[in-house]
Amino acid sequence: MATCLDHYRLLGRSGLRVSPLALGTMTFGVEGGWGSSPDEAQAMVDHFVERGGNFIDTADFYGRMGGSEEWLGRIVKGRRHPLVISTKYSLTTRPGDPNAAGNQRKNMVRSVEDSLRRLQTDYIDLLYLHMWDFRTPVDEILRGFDDLVRSGKVLYTGLSDTPAWQASRMQAIADLRGWTQFCALQIQYSLIERTVERELIPMAQEMGMGVSPWAPLGQGMLTGKYTRADLDQSAPGAPSMADMGSRKAINAVTGKLSARNLDVADVVSGIAGELGCTAAQVALAWTLTNPATCAPVVGVRTKAQLEDNLGALDLTLDAAHLARLDAASAVPKVFPMDVLTGPAEAMMFGGVTVQRRQLADHPAKTV
Repeated sequence: MATCLDHYRLLGRSGLRVSPLALGTMTFGVEGGWGSSPDEAQAMVDHFVERGGNFIDTADFYGRMGGSEEWLGRIVKGRRHPLVISTKYSLTTRPGDPNAAGNQRKNMVRSVEDSLRRLQTDYIDLLYLHMWDFRTPVDEILRGFDDLVRSGKVLYTGLSDTPAWQASRMQAIADLRGWTQFCALQIQYSLIERTVERELIPMAQEMGMGVSPWAPLGQGMLTGKYTRADLDQSAPGAPSMADMGSRKAINAVTGKLSARNLDVADVVSGIAGELGCTAAQVALAWTLTNPATCAPVVGVRTKAQLEDNLGALDLTLDAAHLARLDAASAVPKVFPMDVLTGPAEAMMFGGVTVQRRQLADHPAKTV
């Protein structure tokens, strides 16, 4: 469904208003290669805000450990308050220091203080836990977040790259103890990464977290820029993780550059040709058709790329387009959903139609 950048949405079960796309700033502070220049970063923020965008995403790790926040702080100085700025903590910012990484309170508090200084602000609108560390007790994380909110240094909290069972567990504990609950979930979601539809997205809907997908263009795989020739070239002597100087190398190392993903990209490009738009616009518009999606993060390097991505808001994909995209990108079901949504439904309801409990503001479904 077509929308506009200044048609704001509520973020999860909160009153926070955010634009339907978030401007990602991972490229800020990384000059050369796939990074943006200072002038490009300035131009992107200016254009995004002029169009009505207010949701800007960064992290203390971006831009060589803090560079992105520093650039963003300078760019938004004097117009900070109308913006919703999200940042993240968890990843190492001082290699060799065990407490300068992870989800624990010490790293959380230190990273917030550093982020406030770099962003030149006295509060963070939305603080995400960046990545689950499998080590820190959940009550320590929850109480740390709650203390930061009570202090006024953080207004809202969210989770990124966290197992669904841990996210739902923490949300329930926070609710029962009267601590600050999470209103956002940032996860990888695109036509080439749909496994999150199994647990993470339904969990977010049930637990009141708005989904803000990262890499909605499959880290460039869905833009049509890669071909079978790229796949053939990446096979012999594939680069190691140490050789990450280009997006193509990263996609080869991480397995994104694959025959299956190129097949999905071909379908996306085909539909784009029929609609007279770009493949990136089709891929991004598809993520917005999921009612759980609140604000995909567009990670662009130039103003031209940003303008192209914003065009996805004007696009409407019909049922036939969605069916073709679904057929090309669908992932196998896993237990227990393969059973719960299969023939066993008849044993549960005995042929009687029962309306599902409505989640958030989304239309009720029947089974």
